[in-house]
Amino acid sequence: MTFEPGEAPLRAAFDLMLYAYGPQHWWPGDGAFEISVGAVLTQNTAWSNVERAIARLKEARLLDARAIARADPVRLAECIRSAGYFNVKARRLQAFCRFWLEAGGERGLAARDTAGLRQALLGVHGIGPETADDILLYAFDRPVFVIDAYTRRLFERLGLSRNGEAYEALRHGVERALGPDAQGFNELHALIVRHAKQACRKRPLCEACCLGTICPSRGRLR
Repeated sequence: MTFEPGEAPLRAAFDLMLYAYGPQHWWPGDGAFEISVGAVLTQNTAWSNVERAIARLKEARLLDARAIARADPVRLAECIRSAGYFNVKARRLQAFCRFWLEAGGERGLAARDTAGLRQALLGVHGIGPETADDILLYAFDRPVFVIDAYTRRLFERLGLSRNGEAYEALRHGVERALGPDAQGFNELHALIVRHAKQACRKRPLCEACCLGTICPSRGRLR
């Protein structure tokens, strides 16, 4: 199934959210490696939990690819406990760091074309499409749009997609509609996350919604 949202409604949503919230300057992180670690850790948890985990890694002098790859798994898991699923994420983080080192670090990965880098990331244990695209967009500034639960919720309520739309169909649909624009994709995704947390929640706060003028679901959801 092909997702065809059209440029106009996406840009209208973007402009309304940007006016309401301003630029988001996202993703938080000091450099490509730290952003990538955050992308792995944020799977199925809130960003505030990831921030605590990254702070613990820094305190333990473990926020380094070689240090994480060589770390005792039990010690590493304890450092990232706040991120949830800490034993699973410790294994995933070590797999990613081994990949990072074998690929030549940031410089080696940055030299790859976007399609090749995405395919390589998807081959790493524990990295699925959303995490790979987080890394591509936020760590390597590639024009790849990220589809997460917040994006699905908002698109469905705006009538831009249907429930159960395939990940790749949604991603390619946005990229076709808006054209290759890493900075624009970054800002749009960040604004969607902000809006989903502030207004378009599971139980939406429609009275606080800056998209009310274009949302066909306004006032119909409880």
